[in-house]
Amino acid sequence: MKSIAAAFVLVLAAPFALALVREDPKPAAPASKTAKPAPTYDANAVGADQIATALKRAKRDDKRVLVQWGANWCGWCNLLADTMTKNEVVARELMYEYEVVKIDIGKWDKHLDLVEKYGASIKAGVPYLTILDADGKVLANHETGPLEDPDPKVQRHDPAKIMTLLKKHETPRLEAAKLREAAFTRAKAEGKRVFLHFGAPWCVWCHRLEDWMARPEIAASLGKEFVDLKIDTERHVGGQEMLTATRGTEKGGIPWFAFLDADGNVLVTSDGPAGNTGFPAKPEEIAHFRTMLEKAATRITKDEIDALTASLVPPKKGG
Repeated sequence: MKSIAAAFVLVLAAPFALALVREDPKPAAPASKTAKPAPTYDANAVGADQIATALKRAKRDDKRVLVQWGANWCGWCNLLADTMTKNEVVARELMYEYEVVKIDIGKWDKHLDLVEKYGASIKAGVPYLTILDADGKVLANHETGPLEDPDPKVQRHDPAKIMTLLKKHETPRLEAAKLREAAFTRAKAEGKRVFLHFGAPWCVWCHRLEDWMARPEIAASLGKEFVDLKIDTERHVGGQEMLTATRGTEKGGIPWFAFLDADGNVLVTSDGPAGNTGFPAKPEEIAHFRTMLEKAATRITKDEIDALTASLVPPKKGG
C-alpha cells in the first residue's frame, strides 16, 4: 500500500449533499467559510458503541454495515473517505445500502479488541474494510491496497473497484407487497393496527421520523398500538407504486404515513389541514399527528398521547 506511514492529513471537501424533500423544505444554513472540516475519525468515539448503533440502523433499514478501520494520521485513510464522500456514484451507493462506521485505531493502540473480534487483518496497513450484515456477522474483510488506482502517479482509490466490492455485498431487494402482508398478518394476530410510513434513503425528514420512532420510550408507546411498517419507495420492489395506491395520487412529498386497521382499511393519513404533515415539527403538524393518534388509538392512553406529542415539541432556546 502506498505511503501508509505518511503522517499527513488531507483536508476533506464538504460532504456529498443529501437531498431534502418535504412538503415544506427548509434550506440548510450556509457553512462558515472559516470553519475547519471535522476529522475523518472521531478520536473520542467508542468503537463498540459506533458499531452497535450502525447495526441497529442496518437492521431497521435492511442494510449492511461498512467498517473503515484507520486513523487521522493516515493519508490513505483520508483519501478513501474523500472518495467515498465526493464520488457521487460511491456516495449514493453508501447512502442507499450501507451504514458507514469509521473506527479510530489511534497509533495502533485503540479498538484492537474489535479488530480481533471482526477478524480485520490490519497489520498489513490501514485503511482496512470490514462488511457486516445486520446481525453483526462478518461478510467480508478487505485490504484497500487492491482498491487503489494502479497508476503510481495517481494517489487515489478507484471508484469502480470500490463499487464492485460494495455491490457484491448488498442486501437482496425486498418486495413491498410481502412486507405489507407480513405486517398485517402480525397485526391481526396481536390485535393491533399498522403504522405504515413511506420514505427513501435520501430523505432527511424521513430519517428524522424513523429516528424518533426508534427512541425506546416512543417505540414502547407506539408498539402497544401499532405494527411498524416502513416501505422504502426506492429500495423496496413496488414501494413507489404502493405509496401511490395508498395515497391516491403520485403528487406530494415524503415521509407520508397512514394508520390502518388489521384488515388494511385506512383510518387516517398524514394529510392534514396544511397538507402532508411529514415529520411533525411545526405546531399545526404536531396537532394533526395528535388528531391521528386520537382517531386510531385503542390501547394508547391519553397520557401517552400527551407524552408522544410533547416529545415532538422542540425545546425553547435557552431552556
